[in-house]
Amino acid sequence: MMFQEQYNLLNWDALKESIYSKTAVDVEVALHKAKRNLEDFKALISPAALPYLQQMAVLSHKLTQKRFGKTLQLYIPLYLSNECQNICTYCGFSYNNKLARKTLTPIELMQEAMYLKEQGFEHILLVTGEANKTVGVPYIQQAITLLKPHFANISIEVQPMDENDYATLIAAGLHTVLVYQETYHKADYHLHHTKGKKSNFDYRLGTPDRLGKAGIHKIGLGVLIGLEDWRTDNLFTAIHLSYLEKTYWKTKYSISFPRLRPAEGLIEPKVMMSDKELVQLICAWRIFNEEVELSISTRENEYFRDNIIQLGITSISAGSKTNPGGYVTSIESLEQFEIDDSRTPAEIVAMIKRKGYQPVWKDWEPFV
Repeated sequence: MMFQEQYNLLNWDALKESIYSKTAVDVEVALHKAKRNLEDFKALISPAALPYLQQMAVLSHKLTQKRFGKTLQLYIPLYLSNECQNICTYCGFSYNNKLARKTLTPIELMQEAMYLKEQGFEHILLVTGEANKTVGVPYIQQAITLLKPHFANISIEVQPMDENDYATLIAAGLHTVLVYQETYHKADYHLHHTKGKKSNFDYRLGTPDRLGKAGIHKIGLGVLIGLEDWRTDNLFTAIHLSYLEKTYWKTKYSISFPRLRPAEGLIEPKVMMSDKELVQLICAWRIFNEEVELSISTRENEYFRDNIIQLGITSISAGSKTNPGGYVTSIESLEQFEIDDSRTPAEIVAMIKRKGYQPVWKDWEPFV
């Protein structure tokens, strides 16, 4: 069975209505349960839950401390290329944007990576546009092979691949794959992805299944907040995660919360999400699922990130650049989107310690 079969039985409008029909009583029931289900998650992300935000924050903090302690895992993205064959309405790398394209050479890759290593990073996220001929499996496999001796954890956020391709990269040392559906609303998905392989909604939806079958250690899920109703999109994400946890139970999972940020040729968000609502969503996820890792990037501003780490977040980026070569070799190349927290890794570490938390550069050591 693939998630596609379950997805085909879901009705966006009916699920949206079920969220917005939740009441204060439903929220209180969810808050007092020992274990929550999808109906409880609906209540916690519903408008009816906003008056209960303080109680949700206290509970989310407690559950996070119970499972993860006072630790925060640090990671950093390394953009390898802005080459892309897709036309997407919200991305600075979109094929229809007339910009100077840049793909790191092996020498440039190592120059960028060694700079990040000097900053203390052990978890590195490799990011590319979706251009299979330029930055396909051989290119990414070479990058992983070069970086593996120097980093404890290598993740990728690149174009979706076939199962055998993932198996090849896992054998080379790949640990985690982030693959965001962007939106689970199929019609709106097609509005925002008009050309390229990414326009194939079903292939992208099946990516976590192919990853699970290939034996990946961890899968990162999420939607791009701003494309559609964020509550309904996150309910679909929760349904997807529940399926994956049952089907590929050896794999770990993480959830990210990217909000649309300014970029070259970017559309305006269809749906605006306030900071208060993002806090609600993060707390709802933690209350719903005590085991899943929750990540926040430098898309968010300093004040928000400084405070949200106490309410459920377990992974945080620091000192990020969203352009290939942005750390050392090609500082002026075009960014995928603008970041909102430009503090250095050292400044982020200092903030984490002031909050009474321990920054974690490397959280595991493989057996040899």
